[in-house]
Amino acid sequence: MTKNTALHANNDLYETSLGYMFKLSAPMVVTTISMTLMQFVDRFMVSKLGTDALAAIWPASLVAFLFGGFAMGAFTSLNTFVSQSLGRGNNTECSKYFWQSVYMGLFYCIMVLIIIWPIAPLIFRIMMQPEGVAELEVIYLRILLYAHIIAVLNWSSNHFFMGIHRPIITMIAALSGQLINIIVNYLLIFGNFGFPKLGIAGAGWGTFAGISVAACINISVYLSSRMNSAFQTKKTLKIDTRKMRDLLRIGLPSGFVLTLNVGLWGVILSALIGKFGKEALAATSAVLSYTNLSIMPVVGISISLTAAVGRIIGKGRKDLAIKQTNLCLKVALIYMGSMGACFFLFRNSLMSFLSKDNQVINSGVDILICAAFYQVFHAARTIYGGTLRGAGDTPWMAVVSAFASVFILGVGGYLATKLLPSLGALGPWIAATLSVVAIGIAFHWRFKSNKWQEIDLFRHKPFDIPVETEPMRE
Repeated sequence: MTKNTALHANNDLYETSLGYMFKLSAPMVVTTISMTLMQFVDRFMVSKLGTDALAAIWPASLVAFLFGGFAMGAFTSLNTFVSQSLGRGNNTECSKYFWQSVYMGLFYCIMVLIIIWPIAPLIFRIMMQPEGVAELEVIYLRILLYAHIIAVLNWSSNHFFMGIHRPIITMIAALSGQLINIIVNYLLIFGNFGFPKLGIAGAGWGTFAGISVAACINISVYLSSRMNSAFQTKKTLKIDTRKMRDLLRIGLPSGFVLTLNVGLWGVILSALIGKFGKEALAATSAVLSYTNLSIMPVVGISISLTAAVGRIIGKGRKDLAIKQTNLCLKVALIYMGSMGACFFLFRNSLMSFLSKDNQVINSGVDILICAAFYQVFHAARTIYGGTLRGAGDTPWMAVVSAFASVFILGVGGYLATKLLPSLGALGPWIAATLSVVAIGIAFHWRFKSNKWQEIDLFRHKPFDIPVETEPMRE
């Protein structure tokens, strides 16, 4: 065995190790947790304003995510192309893809703001939200629409830095943004230190401020002389329609997946539960605060897995992606299985922490049992999804997610409210649980079929001579 062959073998072995995946995923896990923590802090502080405000913040966030989440999901294709370009040894291509995602993202979010801002009240009437709650939902949603325009820089930066295996940058930016969010929340929600008391609007502006600070940090690092030297970040601003098409080809299905799995899933659930009153909505909001905290570390691992799989595929070693996936899956199943046990055992204490309303607590205790059950399936869905995205297998994921959200949750949840109204909010939640279970099983089957290994994103493009890049050993 030659020295060069031995080096490559050692690198391959290292890239399928727990140590490598931990170094790659740890910063992204912190980043995703911090983002969810920002939402949790918003809900915790807003809960002090009363049941109406707690009931309003979740549906408003979901509607915002229905549109913003589509862009966020579409941007995961940036991770795929950047990581595969890195594996192929073409660094300049990485920054070219970044700028195209920024251009498309800004255009999309501005158009969403123009269209959705005036019809926001209509959206919540269609969702049959209680009148007092709907007014608060409109206020919060409109502020988040403004925040999404700034967030485009964060979404693109997160996937670029993840794709080049430098997630520590996004972690620092995210933590800085969360600190600003908490401070602004404290000042504006309750009107402390002479600032105006804005209530739920204060939470929205806190989010806006936190996102803005994180965006400034991310873009400053991206345009730094060191990044420019390595990736030509200041010299690749030209609009490239071919690369836009590349990103859209893989990103649009990925955007649909995230929108369906989180946004549409939540909106359908909110509409079904809204029939049972604001207490049921508040209970669901509280439960999702906990489930978001549980899944976000695994989301961070999944995003890192997408980058790792993309890089391995770019180097022509698809077989190693299986080892990386199985390693991450074991960690995710152990973690989320433990979280499910905690939800079940401590469900009364968890609900009492976020609400003092007995109706909210009683409803939430039952819902947490459903959440506890689907944790391991959610872990499987998220990890396998990271691998399939890294390979570019997003159209298949979109079809499966659409079926689960529309038919299992939508139709099944509607039938539960009509045929078993005595279950109350628990009926739609049982349907929601079954939809998560179905997607987890389907993604497992797709991964085992190895169909994703047949995808070649650069099939019709000239192949650059690969340059071996050292894996992270920081």
